[in-house]
Amino acid sequence: MEGVDEDRGSCRCGQVTLKVKSRPLMTMACHCKGCQRMTASAYSLSALFPDDCVEITGLEPVIGGMHGELGHNFCPHCLSWIFTQAEMMGPLINIRATMLDSAAEQAPFIETCVSEKLSWVTLPARHSYAQFPPMEDFQKLMSEFAETCG
Repeated sequence: MEGVDEDRGSCRCGQVTLKVKSRPLMTMACHCKGCQRMTASAYSLSALFPDDCVEITGLEPVIGGMHGELGHNFCPHCLSWIFTQAEMMGPLINIRATMLDSAAEQAPFIETCVSEKLSWVTLPARHSYAQFPPMEDFQKLMSEFAETCG
């Protein structure tokens, strides 16, 4: 994939490693109570990628979180939350942006679940949603992200 950005990362202990062979399609912050509790922080940060551009090696990630529709994947050793996949997302993978070496460059483009946001949190996101954007908005958001961050 010559000419395409490449990024690497890992869980906290380094036993699950990531290699991403594209730029993110979009970056996000989620303020929902579930993300707050899973990250022990005010929000989760993520970067959306086509799953065929992501290589995961090392230990086999395990499902954690709520064990429901969203497949929240964790390192089985250090229990870092690494990525999320869901049938509704199709062939996309939502990597926790802080697992990637480029995390400092991955400011959130959108923020979701701001109805649950802690009152003192302020982020530079261009778009805010009380819950999640409607599925029909994602293509427009990804196009705008590509134009502004490309």
